[in-house]
Amino acid sequence: MQSDSKAAQVAKMVIGSPFAFPEVWHTVAYGSSMFTFIPAVLIIMFITNEYTYKTHRQNVIDGWSRAQFLTSKMINVFITSLLITGLYLLVTLVIGFTNLQDKTGETFDGVKYAALFALQTFAQLSIAFLVGFLVRKAFISLGIFIFYFLILEPIAVAFGRVKLNDTLRFLPLEISDRIVPVPAFIGKFNSDAYQKALGDVNLHVLLTILVTSLIWWICFKINSKRDL
Repeated sequence: MQSDSKAAQVAKMVIGSPFAFPEVWHTVAYGSSMFTFIPAVLIIMFITNEYTYKTHRQNVIDGWSRAQFLTSKMINVFITSLLITGLYLLVTLVIGFTNLQDKTGETFDGVKYAALFALQTFAQLSIAFLVGFLVRKAFISLGIFIFYFLILEPIAVAFGRVKLNDTLRFLPLEISDRIVPVPAFIGKFNSDAYQKALGDVNLHVLLTILVTSLIWWICFKINSKRDL
């Protein structure tokens, strides 16, 4: 028992307390960001089904304008992002209070990561929506997005980090990925890179907002001219 206690103390010294407040906000946000492709699949299915079953055309026939139709889809993406963020909050609070330590005053010190995670989720679901909106075919859209999300962009970013001075960090998904950098217990293995990542968060927040705004502008522009 004593050896286990010493091992736990050593582990805490090395990695800190990633699942205790306030760091749990960061840890869970980073971990959750790896699974945004799951709701992204739903978003793609939602928009492609509109074209498969011609419900987009029926909405316009029933009196909706093209802009109103697309605005409703944007609201759906936004609500989905809020629901995912709500689930993130629930998981974070459960884990955090399960591992509650003496410093209860720090409970909400990392709550900014909830807002960052919400923005990241909305941005990445917007990219998924754009793919489905442009392609219209469900399985082709899913194939393109999943291949890009899980394979193409991660390989490109890793290659760019090693060979191109990290210039590929401005790829669409990577921009929003970097608003939630690795947690502190991982950052300890390369403190300089971790501090730089933290310093770049504000820049990537701005870029994420700009890219997401551009995505929806493109969607509205195309939708205003596309044949029903």
